[in-house]
Amino acid sequence: MNSKLTITIDESLIDKARAYAGKKGKSLSNIIEIYLKSLTNEIEKDEIEITPIVKSLMGSFKAPKNFNYKKEIKNRLSEKYLEHE
Repeated sequence: MNSKLTITIDESLIDKARAYAGKKGKSLSNIIEIYLKSLTNEIEKDEIEITPIVKSLMGSFKAPKNFNYKKEIKNRLSEKYLEHE
């Protein structure tokens, strides 16, 4: 169910946002809705525009199922910044 929402935004930003939406072939409401969904983790995969560079990288890396990327980032940053003291 859709509802109407009134918000106050700087007029020059609205103009830029409308131009962006027009270039993407979408309405400004749709652009804002997709953005809000991405903030609340409710976005569908088919609503995300994937750039050609990202498409070319898809499938080039397969992480193990038990891969903990947060731990890996912590370890790499620790190696980079803490072990050189």
